[in-house]
Amino acid sequence: VALKSETLGLAVSLELPLILLDIQRGGPSTGLPTKTEASDLMLAMHGRHGEAPLPIVSANTPADCFYMAIEAARIALTHRTPVILLSDGYLANSSEPWRIPDLASLAPIPVEFATGPNQTNEDGDGVFWPYLRDDLLARQWAVPGTPGLMHRIGGIEKEDGTGNISYDPENHRHMVDLRKARVQRVEVPDAEVTGVEDPDLLMVGWGSTWGAITGAVGRACRAGHRVGHVHLRHLNPLPANLGDLLGRSEKVLVPEMNLGQLSQILRAEYLVDARTVSKVTGQPFTAAELDGIIREALDV
Repeated sequence: VALKSETLGLAVSLELPLILLDIQRGGPSTGLPTKTEASDLMLAMHGRHGEAPLPIVSANTPADCFYMAIEAARIALTHRTPVILLSDGYLANSSEPWRIPDLASLAPIPVEFATGPNQTNEDGDGVFWPYLRDDLLARQWAVPGTPGLMHRIGGIEKEDGTGNISYDPENHRHMVDLRKARVQRVEVPDAEVTGVEDPDLLMVGWGSTWGAITGAVGRACRAGHRVGHVHLRHLNPLPANLGDLLGRSEKVLVPEMNLGQLSQILRAEYLVDARTVSKVTGQPFTAAELDGIIREALDV
């Protein structure tokens, strides 16, 4: 990902659909190239020059990698933006029985290209402005080489609408706010709670921790404890109802294979006491490990 940060920043500026797959390993540098970790979340969130937000999604099982790749493509094409899809070494080396879906059953991702001018210049001639926007703040898209639709895109700050180079301070502020607003327009399904819907202890996870958390929460519920589980597949933007779910629980634990990156985001965004459960040994969590941590947190 580090070697691609300049390209990602350019894609944010161009508003260009692009998908980057990050199969995380232990780091830094070459680190543990054959061992798993999930420590690139902050890099995905902020690893570009300037204010350059982009959507981030994450898969939680081997089969889910297929569906989240489609979701990343839907977001990228609908919103004209680069998207990062996070996976990790544990998922990349795992497998599960999976029925290949009928392609006709998958929702289409329609893409409309501009075919003619969308603006008129001072002389009354039709011209094409590449950054006129729809209700989602997505720009219009013309296939390069389309007759009559020559336009300018680039990495230097642009005037909204025309795409012309602009060093105007107010325009730059407008574009910075616009880039943030574009990501916030991405449609994200509400987070769902499994286990107990109104728990005393809420486990919040992302990525390949899904299996271990699901197993541990199931054990706790069968033992009569009020424990719930929220697993995030959309990490930027976050689900709109997540703050409400976090606020219902007395305790929030966040198991993740890093030193607490999602915990930091939840604390900053929702001002909740999200406690980190960290594992950075190059190995995934087990349900037994998390079962013990749940019992300790509940003091049982």
